Amino acid sequence: MNSTSAPRRPTLSPSLLRVLRAIVITIAWSTLALLTLWAVAALYVDFRIAALRVPVTLIYVLGIITVLLKFKRSLRAAVLSLAGFCSVLAWWLTLKPSNGGNWQPDNDRTAWAEMDGDRVTIHNLRNCDYRTETDYANCWGDRTLYLSQIRAADFFLTNWGLSFASHPIVSFQFGDNQHVAFSVEARYKVGQKYSTLLGCFRQYGLIFVAADERDVIRLRTNYRKNEEVYLYRVDVQPGVARAMFLTYVTYLNKLKDHPEWYNELTRNCTTTLDKPLAADVNNPQPWNYQFLLNGTLDELLYDRGRLVTGGLPFPELKQRQHINAAAQAANRSPDYSALIRAGRIGF
Repeated sequence: MNSTSAPRRPTLSPSLLRVLRAIVITIAWSTLALLTLWAVAALYVDFRIAALRVPVTLIYVLGIITVLLKFKRSLRAAVLSLAGFCSVLAWWLTLKPSNGGNWQPDNDRTAWAEMDGDRVTIHNLRNCDYRTETDYANCWGDRTLYLSQIRAADFFLTNWGLSFASHPIVSFQFGDNQHVAFSVEARYKVGQKYSTLLGCFRQYGLIFVAADERDVIRLRTNYRKNEEVYLYRVDVQPGVARAMFLTYVTYLNKLKDHPEWYNELTRNCTTTLDKPLAADVNNPQPWNYQFLLNGTLDELLYDRGRLVTGGLPFPELKQRQHINAAAQAANRSPDYSALIRAGRIGF
């Protein structure tokens, strides 16, 4: 009686196994090196006692070097190095944000909204009287709005010459010509300036600036240098615009009692609300790198059908929606919002 033997499984040659093992080991140690580098940076940047930052960082670095020299590239060395990273991470996660602090004057108050049926009162809405970018007064006030009067949502994109970085601002129209804008920003203490590297650690608070357009847009077109601003009408119905507005209001009220850290990757001007706003629009799309490297965010929204285009190709639309000249001419006019929209597509 003939018997058929089971097919032999292919086996890897010893040389190929050595190559695969070397690749796995290289990836593991490269990952561990990146984790260690992050831990060193976190200690140096975020250790709260300034005089101890360098000593504590050096102790950590010397400890890792000692482990590597003593145990070479062994499993024990890897485990101890990983334990060091986990210890730093555990400490780093204990750093809690606070709304208290010596904040810069233009963000020393956090906006919050009081809801009463159709009526919404935004407290600490910003509308500074600017003399220069850094010289201003009379910034804060309250504004009462009605949800039933929301007619549209508009999208501003500010660019300062970088192809990979911009700043989005969303504004909502109430009635004929009243607009409230929201700008998600890093919150600076006195003496701080923005740094992409520091934005990856726990240096800045997260703030939702609720503002009049004559503040948050005019600041960028009339007082800051080399910032170009583009304005688009978002292609949504008033009911969707209302849902988007409530998404912003809900989050800024959350920040009033539960402050958060700004983070260059996960809690920035774009990524903080990209998913909730996409849910409001009821047109979910896959995540795209342009949410993170957001210099061409307006083009992404154009491609996804989120903007009123007038049938224009994107380069022509963008040229039409550039508002710097109009904003500079409108300056302090009470009709500022209407003037910057005159002649634009969708308005």
